[in-house]
Amino acid sequence: MTAVPPSQGENQTAPALMPAAFFGHGNPMNALSDNRYTAAWRAFGASVPRPRAILVISAHWYINATAVTAMPRPRTIHDFFGFPQELFDVQYPARGLPELADEVSDIVHPTWVGADIDSWGIDHGTWSVLVHAFPDASIPVVQLSINADKPLDYHLELGAKLAPLRERDVLVIASGNVVHNLRGMSWSLADEGYGWAERFDQAAQELMLTSPTEFATLDAHRDYRDAVPTPDHFIPALYLAGLAGAADAQQREIDVLVDGYAYGSLSMTAYTLGMLCPESTGTGSAPQPPANVPPDGSNI
Repeated sequence: MTAVPPSQGENQTAPALMPAAFFGHGNPMNALSDNRYTAAWRAFGASVPRPRAILVISAHWYINATAVTAMPRPRTIHDFFGFPQELFDVQYPARGLPELADEVSDIVHPTWVGADIDSWGIDHGTWSVLVHAFPDASIPVVQLSINADKPLDYHLELGAKLAPLRERDVLVIASGNVVHNLRGMSWSLADEGYGWAERFDQAAQELMLTSPTEFATLDAHRDYRDAVPTPDHFIPALYLAGLAGAADAQQREIDVLVDGYAYGSLSMTAYTLGMLCPESTGTGSAPQPPANVPPDGSNI
């Protein structure tokens, strides 16, 4: 009898893929807080397979180029204003992985990606989540910038191009907020969303769970201008949607890790791709900011 090569066997399984995720990171004070969002982030970190590296697309590295950090020791960036010294004292001393910049560049070719060796590091969109998910900072962290000059479809397609990283034990994390309107924020609404914020977030959730490749069409939603007055925090979700669209049917499962609203005009929804969401028992709403900090002057 002729042996059947493994690639032709009926029981051949697809290669294991590292999960991916999108986090609504919200107020940087979450880094110091214990609430239902940070509990979900901790549960995620405890459940995901240990990656070789973490690649983060953060809303807070929003520049006019596509670049990857390529320094061996990225600095912790405190890119916000008006918060207590305790938050500025937080350090996330993860090492970088310069060779991952070359991998990303090769994978997404012919899309051009530059190597940043000294200008950026690990911003609060990244470390405010990772201090909970991976508190020992022992996994290398690399950031991919958001190119502000490109349309939404560019980011969706670039997310899809990153899919091979999941086969290389790289955990891709996107961090922003699907609804993010600083001028509309009210500190008194710690656990509430305005009607337009809830409508838009629910429409986004439906597309993410059922038709992620159509996520960029949300710019036609009636509440888009209120929910996304600037695209920096919305765009990271496109990277997860792109990754989901690139996966085959058996590995495209997206789940809601946690959801909710903060200050009326922020959505805290987080998603996972390729894993069942772990249960978490956290309680409590988004943290209160310091007194007299104007939301649109804080760089949340």
